[in-house]
Amino acid sequence: MHILIVDDEPLELEQLDYIIQHRFPYWTIHKAIDASQALKMIQDYPIALALLDIQLPGKSGIELGMEIKMKDSIDIVMVTAFQSFDYAQASIRLGAKDYITKPIIEEELCKVLENYHHTDVQSHIVQQALNIIHEQYSKKLSLSILANQIHINSTYLSRKFNEEMKVSFSEYLNDYRIEMAKQSLLDKSEKPISSISEECGFNSQHYFSVLFKKQVGLSPREYRLREKV
Repeated sequence: MHILIVDDEPLELEQLDYIIQHRFPYWTIHKAIDASQALKMIQDYPIALALLDIQLPGKSGIELGMEIKMKDSIDIVMVTAFQSFDYAQASIRLGAKDYITKPIIEEELCKVLENYHHTDVQSHIVQQALNIIHEQYSKKLSLSILANQIHINSTYLSRKFNEEMKVSFSEYLNDYRIEMAKQSLLDKSEKPISSISEECGFNSQHYFSVLFKKQVGLSPREYRLREKV
């Protein structure tokens, strides 16, 4: 299942990401800091559930939720640091599935998310594939290598992966590698970009840079410099 977290506070995003990844390792998490990023991700990925912070720059979480509901059948959970009756009412009118207050309590969040655990459409085969990708993304990994590890036909795996994830194996692998590269560019700020490219499974730094800019809108160097500011 694809889940979207929208919050303009990096620490809040990372906390939610950590909790959800720990409890639901087969879910794919996308993060956005404002409404424009969120709407682009909804356009690019099959988001099933969105956690929206109410206090966002520009469009508020309520306004974003209303826009999402007009376009897509995505479940929404509102998140806020303010225990306001007006916010709660607005969330109800919006049709939000739940309303969570900050600071986030892990058990409270997971109780809400458990409602989606058993509706996840991913089969055991695709769950195995995702687990291997997340563990071995830094290595040479092809569809045939992945299929051999799961002991199934690569054509069948390709079809199942496309059906359930709505993207191809290669697209998902590259997306995941780019996400890991983004973390490494910030966490390992002194490491050369060529080394990070190799560590994240890319054989060519040029290909890595082209793909990174296509997905992120910045070169790896520009991304590292911007996030440092």
